[in-house]
Amino acid sequence: MRTIKKMLFAVAAATMLTGCGGNESKDNADNGNNNGKSVVRMAMWNPDQIEVMKEIEKNYEEKHPDIDIQIEETTFKDHFTKLETQSQGKVMPDIFTMNGPNFVKFASNGVLEPLDDHMDKLNFKKEDFPVGLVDLYTYEDKLYGIPKDWDLTALFYNKEIFDEAGVEYPNENWTWDDFIKAAEKLTNKEKGIWGTAAKGMTQEGIYDTIPQSGGYIISEDKKKSGYDSPEAEEGVKIWTELIEKGISPDLQTLTDTPDKDLFKAGKIAMVYLGSWRVPEFFGDESFKDKVDVQIMPLIKDRAATIHGLSYALAKDSENKDDALDFMAYLASEEVNELWASKGTVIPARNSSLNTWEASYPDKNLKAFVDELEYSVPYPVSKNTPVWNQYESDAINEIFSLERPAKDSLKDLADNMNSALSEE
Repeated sequence: MRTIKKMLFAVAAATMLTGCGGNESKDNADNGNNNGKSVVRMAMWNPDQIEVMKEIEKNYEEKHPDIDIQIEETTFKDHFTKLETQSQGKVMPDIFTMNGPNFVKFASNGVLEPLDDHMDKLNFKKEDFPVGLVDLYTYEDKLYGIPKDWDLTALFYNKEIFDEAGVEYPNENWTWDDFIKAAEKLTNKEKGIWGTAAKGMTQEGIYDTIPQSGGYIISEDKKKSGYDSPEAEEGVKIWTELIEKGISPDLQTLTDTPDKDLFKAGKIAMVYLGSWRVPEFFGDESFKDKVDVQIMPLIKDRAATIHGLSYALAKDSENKDDALDFMAYLASEEVNELWASKGTVIPARNSSLNTWEASYPDKNLKAFVDELEYSVPYPVSKNTPVWNQYESDAINEIFSLERPAKDSLKDLADNMNSALSEE
Protein backbone atom coordinates (compact mmCIF):
# COMPACT_ATOMS: atom_id res chain seq x y z
CA MET A 1 0.00 0.00 0.00
CA ARG A 2 2.95 2.33 0.73
CA THR A 3 4.05 1.90 -2.89
CA ILE A 4 0.58 2.81 -4.13
CA LYS A 5 0.61 5.94 -2.00
CA LYS A 6 3.95 6.99 -3.42
CA MET A 7 2.56 6.46 -6.92
CA LEU A 8 -0.37 8.72 -6.08
CA PHE A 9 2.03 11.41 -4.88
CA ALA A 10 3.95 10.99 -8.14
CA VAL A 11 0.80 11.45 -10.22
CA ALA A 12 0.06 14.66 -8.34
CA ALA A 13 3.57 15.84 -9.10
CA ALA A 14 3.26 15.12 -12.80
CA THR A 15 -0.02 16.99 -13.12
CA MET A 16 0.72 19.96 -10.86
CA LEU A 17 4.43 20.74 -11.34
CA THR A 18 4.01 23.58 -13.80
CA GLY A 19 1.19 25.25 -11.87
CA CYS A 20 3.23 25.28 -8.66
CA GLY A 21 6.02 27.40 -10.12
CA GLY A 22 8.79 24.88 -9.66
CA ASN A 23 11.74 27.18 -10.39
CA GLU A 24 10.73 29.85 -7.88
CA SER A 25 10.11 27.27 -5.17
CA LYS A 26 13.49 25.66 -5.83
CA ASP A 27 15.26 28.98 -5.42
CA ASN A 28 13.52 29.54 -2.09
CA ALA A 29 14.11 25.97 -0.98
CA ASP A 30 17.90 26.40 -1.21
CA ASN A 31 17.62 28.47 1.97
CA GLY A 32 20.90 30.15 1.11
CA ASN A 33 21.68 33.82 1.30
CA ASN A 34 18.73 36.15 0.93
CA ASN A 35 20.50 39.45 1.44
CA GLY A 36 22.56 37.62 4.01
CA LYS A 37 19.53 36.20 5.79
CA SER A 38 18.47 32.62 6.39
CA VAL A 39 15.09 31.86 4.77
CA VAL A 40 12.31 29.92 6.50
CA ARG A 41 9.29 29.26 4.29
CA MET A 42 5.86 28.67 5.82
CA ALA A 43 2.72 27.73 3.86
CA MET A 44 -0.85 28.34 5.01
CA TRP A 45 -4.29 28.67 3.44
CA ASN A 46 -6.33 30.76 5.89
CA PRO A 47 -7.12 34.19 4.36
CA ASP A 48 -8.85 35.38 7.53
CA GLN A 49 -5.70 34.64 9.55
CA ILE A 50 -3.02 36.07 7.29
CA GLU A 51 -3.07 39.50 8.94
CA VAL A 52 -2.29 37.99 12.36
CA MET A 53 0.37 35.71 10.87
CA LYS A 54 2.04 38.71 9.25
CA GLU A 55 2.16 40.36 12.67
CA ILE A 56 3.74 37.20 14.11
CA GLU A 57 6.27 37.21 11.27
CA LYS A 58 7.16 40.85 11.96
CA ASN A 59 7.56 40.28 15.69
CA TYR A 60 9.81 37.27 15.16
CA GLU A 61 12.01 38.97 12.56
CA GLU A 62 12.54 41.93 14.88
CA LYS A 63 14.02 39.51 17.40
CA HIS A 64 15.90 37.53 14.74
CA PRO A 65 17.12 40.03 12.11
CA ASP A 66 19.24 37.32 10.46
CA ILE A 67 16.14 35.25 9.56
CA ASP A 68 13.63 35.96 6.78
CA ILE A 69 10.23 34.33 7.31
CA GLN A 70 8.45 33.91 3.98
CA ILE A 71 4.73 33.16 4.24
CA GLU A 72 3.28 31.37 1.23
CA GLU A 73 -0.49 31.70 1.11
CA THR A 74 -2.72 29.54 -1.07
CA THR A 75 -6.32 28.34 -1.02
CA PHE A 76 -7.52 25.41 1.07
CA LYS A 77 -8.48 23.65 -2.16
CA ASP A 78 -4.92 23.83 -3.48
CA HIS A 79 -2.88 23.66 -0.27
CA PHE A 80 -2.49 19.90 0.13
CA THR A 81 -2.26 19.10 -3.57
CA LYS A 82 0.53 21.63 -3.87
CA LEU A 83 2.33 20.12 -0.86
CA GLU A 84 2.13 16.66 -2.44
CA THR A 85 3.62 18.01 -5.64
CA GLN A 86 6.39 19.85 -3.81
CA SER A 87 7.24 16.75 -1.79
CA GLN A 88 8.19 14.92 -4.98
CA GLY A 89 10.65 17.61 -6.00
CA LYS A 90 11.88 18.06 -2.42
CA VAL A 91 10.88 21.72 -2.53
CA MET A 92 8.28 21.71 0.25
CA PRO A 93 8.06 24.73 2.53
CA ASP A 94 9.96 24.24 5.77
CA ILE A 95 6.76 24.63 7.82
CA PHE A 96 3.14 24.27 6.77
CA THR A 97 -0.27 24.08 8.37
CA MET A 98 -1.80 20.61 8.54
CA ASN A 99 -5.35 19.41 9.22
CA GLY A 100 -6.66 16.12 10.56
CA PRO A 101 -8.13 14.55 7.41
CA ASN A 102 -4.82 14.86 5.55
CA PHE A 103 -2.43 14.24 8.43
CA VAL A 104 -2.08 10.45 8.40
CA LYS A 105 -1.55 10.37 4.64
CA PHE A 106 1.38 12.76 4.92
CA ALA A 107 2.82 11.17 8.06
CA SER A 108 2.64 7.64 6.67
CA ASN A 109 4.37 8.70 3.47
CA GLY A 110 7.41 9.91 5.35
CA VAL A 111 7.29 13.58 4.31
CA LEU A 112 6.84 14.95 7.84
CA GLU A 113 9.60 15.28 10.41
CA PRO A 114 8.90 13.48 13.73
CA LEU A 115 9.11 16.08 16.45
CA ASP A 116 9.73 14.00 19.57
CA ASP A 117 13.52 14.36 19.32
CA HIS A 118 13.17 18.15 19.02
CA MET A 119 11.12 18.82 22.16
CA ASP A 120 13.90 20.75 23.91
CA LYS A 121 14.51 22.92 20.85
CA LEU A 122 10.76 23.51 20.54
CA ASN A 123 10.37 24.10 24.28
CA PHE A 124 7.23 21.99 23.89
CA LYS A 125 5.31 20.19 26.63
CA LYS A 126 2.34 18.10 25.58
CA GLU A 127 0.48 18.84 28.80
CA ASP A 128 0.26 22.51 27.81
CA PHE A 129 -2.15 21.61 24.98
CA PRO A 130 -5.48 19.72 24.72
CA VAL A 131 -4.96 15.95 24.85
CA GLY A 132 -7.33 15.32 21.94
CA LEU A 133 -5.40 17.71 19.72
CA VAL A 134 -2.02 16.18 20.58
CA ASP A 135 -3.47 12.72 19.93
CA LEU A 136 -4.85 13.85 16.58
CA TYR A 137 -1.35 14.65 15.30
CA THR A 138 0.32 11.55 16.74
CA TYR A 139 1.01 8.69 14.35
CA GLU A 140 2.56 5.38 15.41
CA ASP A 141 3.40 6.92 18.80
CA LYS A 142 5.27 9.86 17.29
CA LEU A 143 4.18 13.51 17.28
CA TYR A 144 4.23 15.19 13.86
CA GLY A 145 2.43 18.46 14.51
CA ILE A 146 2.67 21.37 16.96
CA PRO A 147 -0.93 22.38 17.77
CA LYS A 148 -1.87 25.78 16.36
CA ASP A 149 -5.55 26.13 17.25
CA TRP A 150 -8.60 24.00 17.89
CA ASP A 151 -12.32 24.02 17.29
CA LEU A 152 -15.43 22.38 18.68
CA THR A 153 -19.16 22.54 17.94
CA ALA A 154 -21.65 24.25 20.26
CA LEU A 155 -25.25 25.48 20.18
CA PHE A 156 -25.64 29.02 18.82
CA TYR A 157 -29.01 30.69 19.45
CA ASN A 158 -30.86 33.84 18.43
CA LYS A 159 -31.95 35.64 21.59
CA GLU A 160 -34.41 37.84 19.72
CA ILE A 161 -36.40 34.84 18.45
CA PHE A 162 -36.34 33.25 21.92
CA ASP A 163 -37.62 36.49 23.49
CA GLU A 164 -40.43 36.89 20.98
CA ALA A 165 -41.54 33.29 21.56
CA GLY A 166 -41.24 33.57 25.34
CA VAL A 167 -38.79 30.67 25.53
CA GLU A 168 -35.94 30.57 28.05
CA TYR A 169 -32.43 30.59 26.62
CA PRO A 170 -30.51 27.30 26.47
CA ASN A 171 -28.50 26.45 29.58
CA GLU A 172 -25.74 23.99 30.47
CA ASN A 173 -28.24 21.50 31.91
CA TRP A 174 -30.33 21.10 28.77
CA THR A 175 -31.02 17.57 27.57
CA TRP A 176 -31.93 16.63 24.01
CA ASP A 177 -35.58 16.52 25.09
CA ASP A 178 -35.29 20.11 26.32
CA PHE A 179 -33.77 21.03 22.97
CA ILE A 180 -36.68 19.43 21.06
CA LYS A 181 -39.36 21.03 23.22
CA ALA A 182 -37.80 24.47 22.76
CA ALA A 183 -37.46 23.96 19.00
CA GLU A 184 -41.15 23.10 18.77
CA LYS A 185 -42.13 26.29 20.62
CA LEU A 186 -39.76 28.41 18.55
CA THR A 187 -41.00 27.13 15.20
CA ASN A 188 -43.35 29.67 13.61
CA LYS A 189 -44.46 28.63 10.14
CA GLU A 190 -46.37 31.87 9.55
CA LYS A 191 -43.13 33.86 9.99
CA GLY A 192 -41.04 31.24 8.21
CA ILE A 193 -39.01 30.45 11.34
CA TRP A 194 -37.73 26.98 12.22
CA GLY A 195 -36.73 26.10 15.76
CA THR A 196 -33.50 24.48 14.63
CA ALA A 197 -31.74 22.84 11.69
CA ALA A 198 -30.95 19.17 11.06
CA LYS A 199 -27.19 18.78 10.70
CA GLY A 200 -26.47 16.68 7.64
CA MET A 201 -22.76 17.26 8.27
CA THR A 202 -19.93 15.46 9.97
CA GLN A 203 -17.95 17.77 12.26
CA GLU A 204 -20.82 20.12 13.12
CA GLY A 205 -23.35 17.29 13.36
CA ILE A 206 -23.11 13.50 13.50
CA TYR A 207 -19.47 13.47 14.67
CA ASP A 208 -20.88 14.88 17.91
CA THR A 209 -24.25 13.19 18.23
CA ILE A 210 -22.95 9.67 17.48
CA PRO A 211 -20.44 9.66 20.39
CA GLN A 212 -23.04 11.48 22.51
CA SER A 213 -25.33 8.51 21.79
CA GLY A 214 -22.66 6.04 22.87
CA GLY A 215 -21.26 5.18 19.42
CA TYR A 216 -18.10 5.94 17.48
CA ILE A 217 -17.09 6.82 13.93
CA ILE A 218 -13.88 4.81 13.70
CA SER A 219 -12.29 2.42 16.21
CA GLU A 220 -9.21 3.54 18.14
CA ASP A 221 -7.01 1.18 16.12
CA LYS A 222 -8.46 2.71 12.92
CA LYS A 223 -9.47 -0.68 11.57
CA LYS A 224 -13.25 -0.66 11.92
CA SER A 225 -16.18 1.64 11.20
CA GLY A 226 -18.77 2.19 13.90
CA TYR A 227 -21.54 3.31 11.55
CA ASP A 228 -23.40 -0.01 11.61
CA SER A 229 -24.09 0.14 15.37
CA PRO A 230 -27.45 0.95 16.99
CA GLU A 231 -25.80 3.89 18.74
CA ALA A 232 -24.65 5.40 15.44
CA GLU A 233 -28.14 4.97 14.00
CA GLU A 234 -29.57 6.79 17.00
CA GLY A 235 -27.01 9.57 16.68
CA VAL A 236 -28.08 10.14 13.06
CA LYS A 237 -31.83 9.64 13.35
CA ILE A 238 -32.23 12.29 16.01
CA TRP A 239 -31.41 14.78 13.25
CA THR A 240 -33.73 13.39 10.59
CA GLU A 241 -36.56 13.35 13.13
CA LEU A 242 -36.27 17.14 13.29
CA ILE A 243 -37.14 17.30 9.60
CA GLU A 244 -40.00 14.84 10.04
CA LYS A 245 -41.38 16.94 12.90
CA GLY A 246 -41.24 20.08 10.75
CA ILE A 247 -39.03 21.96 13.21
CA SER A 248 -36.10 21.96 10.79
CA PRO A 249 -35.88 22.89 7.11
CA ASP A 250 -35.72 19.92 4.76
CA LEU A 251 -32.57 18.84 2.95
CA GLN A 252 -33.34 20.78 -0.22
CA THR A 253 -33.85 24.04 1.68
CA LEU A 254 -30.62 23.53 3.59
CA THR A 255 -28.83 22.71 0.34
CA ASP A 256 -30.09 25.88 -1.30
CA THR A 257 -29.24 28.07 1.71
CA PRO A 258 -26.74 26.92 4.37
CA ASP A 259 -28.10 26.82 7.91
CA LYS A 260 -25.62 29.45 9.10
CA ASP A 261 -27.06 31.91 6.58
CA LEU A 262 -30.64 31.08 7.56
CA PHE A 263 -29.59 31.55 11.18
CA LYS A 264 -28.12 35.00 10.49
CA ALA A 265 -31.25 35.90 8.52
CA GLY A 266 -33.43 35.17 11.54
CA LYS A 267 -35.03 32.09 10.00
CA ILE A 268 -33.55 29.53 12.41
CA ALA A 269 -33.66 30.01 16.19
CA MET A 270 -30.76 27.75 17.23
CA VAL A 271 -28.22 25.66 15.41
CA TYR A 272 -25.15 23.49 15.96
CA LEU A 273 -22.13 25.31 14.50
CA GLY A 274 -18.35 25.25 14.89
CA SER A 275 -16.29 27.70 16.94
CA TRP A 276 -14.79 29.15 13.75
CA ARG A 277 -18.14 30.94 13.32
CA VAL A 278 -17.40 33.13 16.36
CA PRO A 279 -15.78 36.05 14.48
CA GLU A 280 -18.46 35.93 11.80
CA PHE A 281 -21.33 36.18 14.29
CA PHE A 282 -19.90 38.11 17.22
CA GLY A 283 -17.98 40.51 15.00
CA ASP A 284 -21.06 41.46 12.99
CA GLU A 285 -22.39 44.78 14.26
CA SER A 286 -25.89 44.08 12.95
CA PHE A 287 -26.11 40.61 14.46
CA LYS A 288 -23.85 40.34 17.50
CA ASP A 289 -26.42 41.60 20.02
CA LYS A 290 -28.90 38.94 18.97
CA VAL A 291 -26.69 35.88 19.31
CA ASP A 292 -24.97 33.83 22.00
CA VAL A 293 -23.75 30.26 22.46
CA GLN A 294 -24.15 27.36 24.89
CA ILE A 295 -22.72 23.84 25.25
CA MET A 296 -24.47 21.10 23.29
CA PRO A 297 -27.47 19.45 24.97
CA LEU A 298 -26.92 16.11 26.71
CA ILE A 299 -28.07 12.99 24.85
CA LYS A 300 -26.64 9.95 26.71
CA ASP A 301 -23.02 10.99 27.17
CA ARG A 302 -21.10 14.24 27.02
CA ALA A 303 -18.85 14.29 23.95
CA ALA A 304 -17.49 16.87 21.52
CA THR A 305 -15.29 16.07 18.55
CA ILE A 306 -12.20 18.26 18.57
CA HIS A 307 -10.36 19.30 15.48
CA GLY A 308 -7.71 21.90 14.91
CA LEU A 309 -4.68 22.76 12.86
CA SER A 310 -1.04 22.08 13.56
CA TYR A 311 2.32 23.28 12.29
CA ALA A 312 4.23 20.48 10.55
CA LEU A 313 7.89 20.40 9.57
CA ALA A 314 9.06 19.01 6.22
CA LYS A 315 11.27 15.95 6.56
CA ASP A 316 13.52 17.25 3.77
CA SER A 317 13.82 20.78 5.11
CA GLU A 318 17.37 22.01 4.63
CA ASN A 319 16.97 24.66 7.30
CA LYS A 320 15.59 22.67 10.23
CA ASP A 321 17.37 24.56 12.99
CA ASP A 322 15.88 27.91 12.07
CA ALA A 323 12.53 26.33 11.17
CA LEU A 324 12.38 24.63 14.57
CA ASP A 325 13.22 27.92 16.25
CA PHE A 326 10.33 29.63 14.46
CA MET A 327 8.02 26.70 15.32
CA ALA A 328 9.00 27.13 18.97
CA TYR A 329 7.93 30.77 18.69
CA LEU A 330 4.65 29.78 17.02
CA ALA A 331 3.93 27.45 19.95
CA SER A 332 4.94 30.02 22.56
CA GLU A 333 2.66 31.71 25.03
CA GLU A 334 3.38 35.06 23.38
CA VAL A 335 1.99 33.96 20.02
CA ASN A 336 -0.94 32.07 21.54
CA GLU A 337 -1.84 35.16 23.54
CA LEU A 338 -1.82 37.18 20.33
CA TRP A 339 -4.18 34.74 18.61
CA ALA A 340 -6.38 34.73 21.71
CA SER A 341 -6.64 38.51 21.92
CA LYS A 342 -7.72 38.76 18.28
CA GLY A 343 -10.56 36.26 18.77
CA THR A 344 -9.91 34.82 15.30
CA VAL A 345 -9.30 31.24 16.41
CA ILE A 346 -9.16 29.37 19.71
CA PRO A 347 -5.46 29.22 20.60
CA ALA A 348 -3.99 25.78 21.15
CA ARG A 349 -2.13 26.59 24.38
CA ASN A 350 -4.31 25.99 27.45
CA SER A 351 -2.90 28.99 29.31
CA SER A 352 -4.29 31.39 26.69
CA LEU A 353 -7.92 30.28 26.88
CA ASN A 354 -8.91 32.94 29.43
CA THR A 355 -7.63 35.61 27.06
CA TRP A 356 -9.63 34.12 24.21
CA GLU A 357 -12.79 34.05 26.33
CA ALA A 358 -12.27 37.73 27.08
CA SER A 359 -12.00 38.63 23.38
CA TYR A 360 -15.81 38.83 23.36
CA PRO A 361 -16.50 39.51 27.05
CA ASP A 362 -20.29 39.65 26.74
CA LYS A 363 -20.50 36.23 25.07
CA ASN A 364 -20.43 32.75 26.57
CA LEU A 365 -17.22 31.60 24.87
CA LYS A 366 -16.60 29.50 27.97
CA ALA A 367 -19.02 26.99 26.43
CA PHE A 368 -16.33 25.84 24.03
CA VAL A 369 -13.70 25.66 26.77
CA ASP A 370 -16.05 23.63 28.97
CA GLU A 371 -16.49 21.09 26.17
CA LEU A 372 -12.74 20.42 26.15
CA GLU A 373 -13.17 18.24 29.23
CA TYR A 374 -14.99 15.56 27.23
CA SER A 375 -13.59 16.16 23.77
CA VAL A 376 -12.73 13.21 21.51
CA PRO A 377 -10.26 13.28 18.59
CA TYR A 378 -11.49 13.96 15.08
CA PRO A 379 -11.74 10.57 13.26
CA VAL A 380 -8.95 10.04 10.73
CA SER A 381 -6.98 7.27 9.02
CA LYS A 382 -4.71 6.95 5.97
CA ASN A 383 -7.68 6.78 3.62
CA THR A 384 -9.76 9.51 5.26
CA PRO A 385 -10.58 11.34 1.97
CA VAL A 386 -11.86 8.07 0.48
CA TRP A 387 -14.32 7.23 3.24
CA ASN A 388 -15.24 10.89 3.69
CA GLN A 389 -16.82 10.66 0.24
CA TYR A 390 -18.76 7.56 1.32
CA GLU A 391 -19.94 9.53 4.36
CA SER A 392 -21.11 12.43 2.21
CA ASP A 393 -23.09 10.17 -0.12
CA ALA A 394 -24.71 8.29 2.77
CA ILE A 395 -25.62 11.45 4.67
CA ASN A 396 -27.32 12.96 1.64
CA GLU A 397 -29.28 9.75 1.16
CA ILE A 398 -30.31 9.58 4.82
CA PHE A 399 -31.31 13.22 5.16
CA SER A 400 -33.37 13.12 1.97
CA LEU A 401 -35.58 10.64 3.89
CA GLU A 402 -35.68 8.37 0.85
CA ARG A 403 -34.19 5.31 2.56
CA PRO A 404 -34.09 3.96 6.14
CA ALA A 405 -31.06 5.29 7.98
CA LYS A 406 -30.12 1.80 9.17
CA ASP A 407 -29.73 0.52 5.60
CA SER A 408 -27.66 3.51 4.45
CA LEU A 409 -25.43 3.28 7.53
CA LYS A 410 -24.86 -0.44 6.95
CA ASP A 411 -23.69 0.26 3.40
CA LEU A 412 -21.54 3.12 4.67
CA ALA A 413 -19.89 0.89 7.27
CA ASP A 414 -19.17 -1.78 4.63
CA ASN A 415 -17.60 0.76 2.27
CA MET A 416 -15.62 2.37 5.07
CA ASN A 417 -14.35 -0.99 6.31
CA SER A 418 -13.25 -1.82 2.80
CA ALA A 419 -11.26 1.42 2.61
CA LEU A 420 -9.74 0.78 6.04
CA SER A 421 -8.70 -2.75 5.07
CA GLU A 422 -6.62 -1.36 2.18
CA GLU A 423 -4.49 0.85 4.42
